[in-house]
Amino acid sequence: MSAPLGVILAGGRATRMGGGDKGLLALGDSTVLDHVIDRLTPQVAAMALSANGDPARFARFGLPVLPDPLPDFPGPLAGVLAGLDWAAAEGAETIVTVAADTPFFPRDLVARLQGAAEGQTHPLVLAATPRGEGERTKSMRGGRLIRHPTFGLWPVALRDDLRAALTDGLRKVVMWTEPHGGREAVFDDPGEPFFNVNTPADLDAARARLERAE
Repeated sequence: MSAPLGVILAGGRATRMGGGDKGLLALGDSTVLDHVIDRLTPQVAAMALSANGDPARFARFGLPVLPDPLPDFPGPLAGVLAGLDWAAAEGAETIVTVAADTPFFPRDLVARLQGAAEGQTHPLVLAATPRGEGERTKSMRGGRLIRHPTFGLWPVALRDDLRAALTDGLRKVVMWTEPHGGREAVFDDPGEPFFNVNTPADLDAARARLERAE
């Protein structure tokens, strides 16, 4: 399977951080988004940002900025659709999405998502992790896992189907992926591979984690 295009989902409203762009928060000598880009760049053929509002705030990254193709902030699936439309124009067959506020995701994310997609007519895979004690979980095929729906492999061939579902009011990722035979790639890496920065305390934890890694 050829390298997909990468789409960084940066369209959240960051209400628990007081608003603004979580990806632009300082982390080490750069920003959270810089760390995301650093991890994703070697894994994909090209990248874009899915974000609403003035794209000029992301100008220094030199990436295309893709606004939601539907109004009223319909959630991460709208960012996925924006990425699929961009990829179609670029002649690509798949995209991989990552969240702009998750600076420590696996450096082999794409390879493992693609591995889980082997045999699928339309590669459609979400990242998942084993549940931890006390964590809110959902029962899934093969056991109890936690899905990370902003981290996934998505086929361009299904973009019109996704557009129709969003237009009809669908908002939950798994309600669209499951009918299409979506799979899970399980990441049992130590240290919360999909840790994301949602609150000021999370940002402090990310900074401490980065210092330990240096």
